[in-house]
Amino acid sequence: MKKLFTLMALGLSLSLGAAYAADGKTAQQNKMGTCNKEAGDKKGDERKAFMKECLSAKPAEPATQQDKMKSCNVDAKGMKGDERKKFMSDCLKK
Repeated sequence: MKKLFTLMALGLSLSLGAAYAADGKTAQQNKMGTCNKEAGDKKGDERKAFMKECLSAKPAEPATQQDKMKSCNVDAKGMKGDERKKFMSDCLKK
């Protein structure tokens, strides 16, 4: 019985780990992508300083619905149709 319980727990933890990994990106990877976009054309020491500050900053929640809309619009750049509509809906719910 103890062996069965151990196997079930192991299976559950493996399936939860796989579901988490299937998400694609970690929070740090998402933050890196956002900071990279914001860095724009900065180069050299200026870019290094910006990235260091951006990556070490605590995430700030948008204060208003309008701020959320601006942020989501930036992230949805290049998307069209149903893909954009779904993305915007999910993004604005956060």
